[in-house]
Amino acid sequence: MTRTVTVGLDGSRESRAAAEWAAREAQLLGLPLKLAQVWEPVPAPMAQAPLLGAETQAHWTERVPREAAEGIRLRHPGLDVSTEQLSGRPAEMLAGAAKGAELVVLGSRGLSGIGGFLVGSVGLAVVAHAERPVVLVRADQQAADEHESDPAGIPSAATPFRPVVLGLDIESPDQELIEFAFAAAARRATSLRVVHGWNPPPYYAYGLAADLELHDTLARRESGVLTEVLRPWREKHPDVEVTEESSYGTPGNHLVDASRDASLVVVGRRFRRSPFGSHIGPVAHAVLHHSVAPVAVVPHN
Repeated sequence: MTRTVTVGLDGSRESRAAAEWAAREAQLLGLPLKLAQVWEPVPAPMAQAPLLGAETQAHWTERVPREAAEGIRLRHPGLDVSTEQLSGRPAEMLAGAAKGAELVVLGSRGLSGIGGFLVGSVGLAVVAHAERPVVLVRADQQAADEHESDPAGIPSAATPFRPVVLGLDIESPDQELIEFAFAAAARRATSLRVVHGWNPPPYYAYGLAADLELHDTLARRESGVLTEVLRPWREKHPDVEVTEESSYGTPGNHLVDASRDASLVVVGRRFRRSPFGSHIGPVAHAVLHHSVAPVAVVPHN
């Protein structure tokens, strides 16, 4: 069965931005797009209220996805677009829908001022439990934001894509995560910027500030390991230009900084089978809440 690019749609500004991003990504992947709209049943007494009656339910479960699909077909000719209505808790339904998807795309409200995401409980739950990659897109995301500026200094969808940024833990590099990032860069015909942040082991911490030679030794080691981890992937994807950045400090901070010049930020999340809470890891959590660019969270063992 052909996988789809599936986007959660609720009619909000952020979900419409996510649907546009998902449509562009589906075209890059050569896959169909599915608009998944989740209706969460309400208790029977509330369902009889004027604002929650049959007409309102029909609007959200039929009109919103139908109109969204019609608009996307007009803006993206040739793209196979379908709709699906689901009933239940949104986080559970969307995480379940991910099983048949190449990736799932969700919208997130942008924070005012310095930028970043406002990721709600549904988005975090889907990221934490979906078995396929999940992409978060800001409400104000535009196609031009993913591209370099034109000669006049204005971002334009007619210019090349900005780099894809990959956050990589060199102590346990995962093949699925690395392959996802290289493939994303390749289909955008852009470069891959691999960002690795490191901190010294606890027993080095007190002497590091005063011992510059020790700092340089650790820095060279981290950089060398990163190069060796990426060597086979450079050979596998010779057309993708790779930039390696191994920097002292918190990985999440480095990735947030790199997101300002990225078309997509890719981070990993380890599978955790615990049924309690949402576990996505501190790096992914920081990037999800503060990245300027769309963020893809790739689950892995």
